[in-house]
Amino acid sequence: MLLRLAYLTATATVALLRLVPMSDREKDIEILTLRHQLLVLQRQVGKPAFDDTDRVIPAGLLHRLPGEKWRHVLLLVRPDTLLRWHRNLLIRRHAATCVPRRRGRPSTIRSIRALVPRMARENSSWGYRRIHGELAALGIKVAASTVWEILREHGVPPASEREGMSWADFLRSQADALLACDFFEARTLAGARVYVFAVIEHSTRRIRVLGATAHPTAQWVVQLGRNLVMDLEAARSGARFLIRDRDSKFTQAFDGVLADAGLKVVTSGIRMPRMNSIMERWIQTCRRELLDRTLIWNHSHLLHALREFESFSYGHRPHRALDQAAPLRSLPEPIIEPGEIENLQVYRRERLGGTLHQYRRAA
Repeated sequence: MLLRLAYLTATATVALLRLVPMSDREKDIEILTLRHQLLVLQRQVGKPAFDDTDRVIPAGLLHRLPGEKWRHVLLLVRPDTLLRWHRNLLIRRHAATCVPRRRGRPSTIRSIRALVPRMARENSSWGYRRIHGELAALGIKVAASTVWEILREHGVPPASEREGMSWADFLRSQADALLACDFFEARTLAGARVYVFAVIEHSTRRIRVLGATAHPTAQWVVQLGRNLVMDLEAARSGARFLIRDRDSKFTQAFDGVLADAGLKVVTSGIRMPRMNSIMERWIQTCRRELLDRTLIWNHSHLLHALREFESFSYGHRPHRALDQAAPLRSLPEPIIEPGEIENLQVYRRERLGGTLHQYRRAA
């Protein structure tokens, strides 16, 4: 619209300059000719169409004439319509020049709007008043109502609805102090049933296969508890809790051995394997990657396979919880040289007769 208006204004200016050297007689002749042409158009066209730019120039020019002379001017529209065009032109000009300023306080800067929900996520018991006080301690001056508005915009519920900790949140927050144990069953080639006892560290995913037997007696389980305590003391572990299920193989003597070593036993709920999900997940991995692909001959063969898989698990196998690193192997520096990637040589090492594959780059 602005481009068309500029074009029409330039055309009208050129037409006005063309009238300067003309005599009054020539102007009168041209006016009579134009009036005749308008009469012809009025007979042929019932209601001509005008857009916004077509209304601006006649409304801006003819308003300078006295009102009594408008009745004698030959126009395609009525004088009342022209006056309405002129009023609309003044309204638009006034609206463009008198834009009201933005009301209220200025908006909060982006860094504060990102910091407030971050504090709410990291501290589930903090309400908007507590977050407002922490911001004041950092030298950030905002109103408490502003903090409440930011939390509401990000969909953060009140502290009373956020402070309840789920079991998964508890496991993540206390991973360094948590151990989990469980029994799982393995079958030999002859059909004998062997019970395996394993313990895993939540923080490092370090697995310990403590023993396997076809007859798990109470004395045998207590001895496994003593072996676990000695391993933890040798490794200087900071574990303080042991999660186990309600299997009858775990006796009070077993819990007593752990309690004497400073380990508190936490029992999972009835028929709630997710409360010991990390241990259950490792057992599933052991079955899928080892036991379901290996023919176990006897008890000694089972222990050998489990020790090898234990070494493979914490020495090489990637873990998603550790960002694809292994408990005893950190990730190497990524390859950034295009030449090294193009000439990449990777060797495979077979373990347990090809059941497990371990890959490494050529030196």
